[in-house]
Amino acid sequence: MGGVSTAERDRVPKQDRSRATRQRLLEAAVACLAEHGWAGSTVSVVAERAGVSRGAAQHHFPTREDLFTAAVEYVAEERSTALRALFPEGAAQDRRAVVTALVDLYTGPLFRAALHLWVAASNEEQLRPRVTELEARVGRESHRIAVELLGADESEPGVRETVQGLLDMARGLGLATLLTDDKARRERVVAQWASLLDDALGVTG
Repeated sequence: MGGVSTAERDRVPKQDRSRATRQRLLEAAVACLAEHGWAGSTVSVVAERAGVSRGAAQHHFPTREDLFTAAVEYVAEERSTALRALFPEGAAQDRRAVVTALVDLYTGPLFRAALHLWVAASNEEQLRPRVTELEARVGRESHRIAVELLGADESEPGVRETVQGLLDMARGLGLATLLTDDKARRERVVAQWASLLDDALGVTG
């Protein structure tokens, strides 16, 4: 009496293993979307890449839509965390650094994976409302972080639209990078946007 059962001893390690398996599946789903697109990213392919059985994958994510919606949400949360980590004190003194960080969110394999999901959502009735809702939330979060990091005052006329224009520009650069990665051109655009933001929002420091 009063002893700890085997089930109780195993519970925490089992939960840890479950979380680790879930994360491996999400990371594998993102990589598969970026490399193979929606058509080539089945649950079986993701499970194999993650090193788990299809049954284990379906235990965590009963449907393909569950898996890939969760994967893009995971990526979005990782982006927000990474962006905040770059400027832990909040508003940055150098707006060019903020613009560069925002542009980096929309270039590379993580954005490519999200784009594949958007394309799939446009043709998949079951997926579209879930991705649309997720993207709206991610968009609001990205805007809020951008406002904070830029030290922008949205009570001023035109400031909200200026910040949204920056995010739209960053997304456009991300789309362009899918075809050709012109880093020199991207750096010139970033420099120009940083200058425009200083004019529109006031020079920091």
